[in-house]
Amino acid sequence: MSKPIRILMLGDVVGREGTSYLAAGRRLSSLRRSLGADFVIVNGENAAEGNGLLPKTAEELFDAGADVITGGNHTWRRRELTDMLDERAELLRPANYPDAAAGHGWGIFPCGMKQLLVINRIGCVEMEPVASPFETADRILAAERGKFDLCVIDFHAEATSEKIALARYLDGRVTAVAGTHTHVQTADASVFPGGTGYITDLGMCGSPAGVLGVKTEAILKKFLVKTPVFFEPATGSVEGHGALFTVDPASGRCTAAEAISF
Repeated sequence: MSKPIRILMLGDVVGREGTSYLAAGRRLSSLRRSLGADFVIVNGENAAEGNGLLPKTAEELFDAGADVITGGNHTWRRRELTDMLDERAELLRPANYPDAAAGHGWGIFPCGMKQLLVINRIGCVEMEPVASPFETADRILAAERGKFDLCVIDFHAEATSEKIALARYLDGRVTAVAGTHTHVQTADASVFPGGTGYITDLGMCGSPAGVLGVKTEAILKKFLVKTPVFFEPATGSVEGHGALFTVDPASGRCTAAEAISF
């Protein structure tokens, strides 16, 4: 019997605190070994100071142990990342942005003896007015048919209903759907009837001392004064959150989905 494949996905990395937490003492590499993870996907769209992602921060996350970095609504906040988005296949941005946007929305990567299709998408509810994540998924799966064995999706979305609906829509057609963006790990890691692993939100890698990884003072000013603020990362204790999906390599179906905190 073939050895199960394990795919680790981590929630939004927030600022220097979150990036350093994964890199320090080879924490992510050690976590990968202890969980027996064959592939690691990290959402990095908030990893730079003030959110967004910088090339040097992306390289730190790759060096820490990420195989693929996914993005979201802050992917293009730093112009310095534009060239890297075009040049680095392992750095993804939401696929349902216009084709003219820099970067790639999906890629196929070796995962053990299998080929893993990783798709990054963003939601439409209370987010950017982009193409339907449902139709985008259909288009990509059709275009790449026969080229991959497993498929996981980082769905960067606000509404829990949209995340669950997309996963139900794709149940049996993809290996796993993991939500990102809200920075709070949900308690619903599960495997759907068709064999698709799911969690509404992976959570974040950052400090819980503030508000979703950002200093409390900045967020209070945003709510009370309504003017733009600089998202300065919260400092202090740091936590990491994500999910581990165990996959049957023969069928490509998820057999277990487990929330991870470290």
